[in-house]
Amino acid sequence: MALRFSELDFPRPSKERLSLRFGQVSTLLDQGRRTEALGLFDTIRRDYESWSAMTDLRFSQDTTSATNKAERDYADSLTPYVTAFEVAIKRRLLDDPDQQAVHATLTPHTLELWRTDITTFDSRIADALEEEARLSGEYTALIASARLSIDGRQVNLSGLAPYAESTERNVREQAERVRWAFFADNAQQFDTLFDRLVHVRADMASALGYDAYTSLAYRRMRRVDYGPHEVARFREDVRTHVVPLVQRILERRRTTMGWDCVYSWDEPLIDPHGNPRPIGGHDRLVAQAQVMFDRMGGDLGEFYRQMREGGFLDLRNRDGKAGGGFCTSFPTVGMPFIFANFNGTQHDINVFTHEMGHAYQNWKSRGLPAVDLLWPTMDAAEINSMALEFLTWPHMDLMVAPGEAERFRQMHLIGSLSFLPYGVCVDHFQHEIYARPDMSPAERHELWRDMERRYLPWRDYGGIAHPSAGGRWQAQGHIYRSPFYYIDYALALCCALQFWQRSRTDYKGALHEYVALCERGGSRPFTGLVLDAGLTSPFQSGALADTVREAAHYLGMTPPEPLETV
Repeated sequence: MALRFSELDFPRPSKERLSLRFGQVSTLLDQGRRTEALGLFDTIRRDYESWSAMTDLRFSQDTTSATNKAERDYADSLTPYVTAFEVAIKRRLLDDPDQQAVHATLTPHTLELWRTDITTFDSRIADALEEEARLSGEYTALIASARLSIDGRQVNLSGLAPYAESTERNVREQAERVRWAFFADNAQQFDTLFDRLVHVRADMASALGYDAYTSLAYRRMRRVDYGPHEVARFREDVRTHVVPLVQRILERRRTTMGWDCVYSWDEPLIDPHGNPRPIGGHDRLVAQAQVMFDRMGGDLGEFYRQMREGGFLDLRNRDGKAGGGFCTSFPTVGMPFIFANFNGTQHDINVFTHEMGHAYQNWKSRGLPAVDLLWPTMDAAEINSMALEFLTWPHMDLMVAPGEAERFRQMHLIGSLSFLPYGVCVDHFQHEIYARPDMSPAERHELWRDMERRYLPWRDYGGIAHPSAGGRWQAQGHIYRSPFYYIDYALALCCALQFWQRSRTDYKGALHEYVALCERGGSRPFTGLVLDAGLTSPFQSGALADTVREAAHYLGMTPPEPLETV
């Protein structure tokens, strides 16, 4: 019988039950029954992660529900309790005198992840972890509470997107002003939430003996094969090679449209004829996606059919629903779930194919032997998602109106290139923030403007007060909820663009290598997975140079000269 989301029911854990089950693992280890202990440990974690994922998903589906919020708060309160048990067992196995037996049971990468994990938790920070989760939830609820009036309608932030991409310049400007009015009206709350998050995180790092939160954050992200130095070099590579091309693209758009300059509300209109939109609404797009994945071959179509028929998709935008899109999974059943907010723009296609890439990878690697390996670290996971965006290019005729597929492809490529400078801007901002956690809100806003001048030198808000004063970053949820995550998108995009380049000359080979990468799941660290896929590491100097040249030629432009390195 096909698995159905509506029938999933994961038992609500209690502290008493968790203590008993983790205690059974310790007892088995005491008895020398290591294999049984590890099997039970893995089962407990799968059970807990499935329930936790469902709890987070239900809150995201309706942030106004008191029941959902209470359950989310309960889950947040359990997190440090469970982490303490997990770290104790991981530490015990890492300290086991019979390391030969441990290595015979666990992969070297699993053990490396565990060595990292045990340095990120101590019972002294349990309350701080719960507070961090609570504050992150407050940010999510605040964003979801937006009720914006435009064109006689009331929409949420996701619903504002069609107006932000209108071919009418005055409509785009109005959408931009409406959007930032919400942030300006709630500026103090956004500043206060972030200030509290920064200090909670800085205090956690101090309690664990780190000189700054950045070092702890990299370990929380399980980055075992690179650090801030390599990331800084990549940021500079983006500034050197990508920023000049994006500037040239925007200047071409300005002259084509006859604008005096490019304002922030002009940037979302990538195609002068109007950004190509999905061929239809939710139902049509979901149905066309089935044809697309069937066309691509292999088991993509079969997997998507299971997602669709089993109800593992929630793609409609509605009031009270958290913004954005994500993929989550339930490791006890080996099935992922895609959450998004369709709004009638090209983002519906981009977000859907992106999250489908995450979902497909998780499904393909569901048989790996340990829960630690089912997902790669976030940097590698984003390769799976972004590469699928590009690998669906040949089938875009199914997703947009007749004659618009090539326009969509060009728009997608331009959007991807334009994202890279913004992605590294967010990352550099966070590195500076956590190096100086006592900055005032005003200093943080000025820092953001400095970062924009460095990586987004074309950005002009046309006098709109809040973003002009450096408040743009407050709309980026990752900065609040997932510190230091954002660079993962940029690193992965560097790799995904290489899949795009490969697919232009050998589509079947690129798709074959993509499926193989998905099957590897999290069996290797980021740089190892990149190497296995035959890709150039983003940390290799000049890794973006070839991509920029090919992208420029594809867009009918002369490749620009690189900026001088600073």
